[in-house]
Amino acid sequence: MSFAAHLGWFDLSGSSPSFLGWRGAATILSLLALGEIVADKLPKTPNRTDPVPLVFRAITGGFSSVAICASAHQSPVIGPILGVLGSIAGAFAGDEIRHRLVEAFELPDFGVAVAEDIIAIGGGLLIVSQMF
Repeated sequence: MSFAAHLGWFDLSGSSPSFLGWRGAATILSLLALGEIVADKLPKTPNRTDPVPLVFRAITGGFSSVAICASAHQSPVIGPILGVLGSIAGAFAGDEIRHRLVEAFELPDFGVAVAEDIIAIGGGLLIVSQMF
């Protein structure tokens, strides 16, 4: 969301999450996201549906929805609720799909995880770039 705001794909000026459009915020949040992508591949990383990672996903999903709602001048309440619910549903659905693909096609988990990241990032950027 921060990178999209920085690129001008949507306008957050005058809203509480306007800081997301700042280049520094986009850089910092992008580096944190890259760190999460790397950490997710490590063998000791907890499952995305464990309580701590799930809460983190819910928070970031809700916060991303705040930015979308601010840009669209929509309710700052319903968007974050849907963002939290969507991130939780996505965590469980993604986990299930990934495990089924690995088992059904005897694919390497790492390869499926990388493909999952590419689809999630690319899909997210595509959706946000076309929103407004």
